[in-house]
Amino acid sequence: MRMIQPLGDRVMVRVIEPKQQTASGLYLPESAKEGPREGVIVAIGEGSTLNERLADGDQILFQRFAGTEVKLEDSVYVLLAEADILGRVIEGDYLTNAPALQRNLAESGARDR
Repeated sequence: MRMIQPLGDRVMVRVIEPKQQTASGLYLPESAKEGPREGVIVAIGEGSTLNERLADGDQILFQRFAGTEVKLEDSVYVLLAEADILGRVIEGDYLTNAPALQRNLAESGARDR
């Protein structure tokens, strides 16, 4: 299997395709899909500062038209600059995760200063 190792501050993401059909059975055209896309990190470039905060397997949100799309082995990947990543998706109840989120934000803010 071929794979691409991102260089510099690039991040390789496997795109999670949104549902094409609504609960009532209607199919959504491409133009109806708005907002950011979701994906799973596959590899992080050695020059990226995200190595401290994100890891392979993390689910993220990224800008809809960002990066370069690549198709490998029936999957769609995007090579992104780290600035195109909007955030990490955290599963579960927000209220349960809130203290951990606040701690992560405080730690990352302290590192960025």
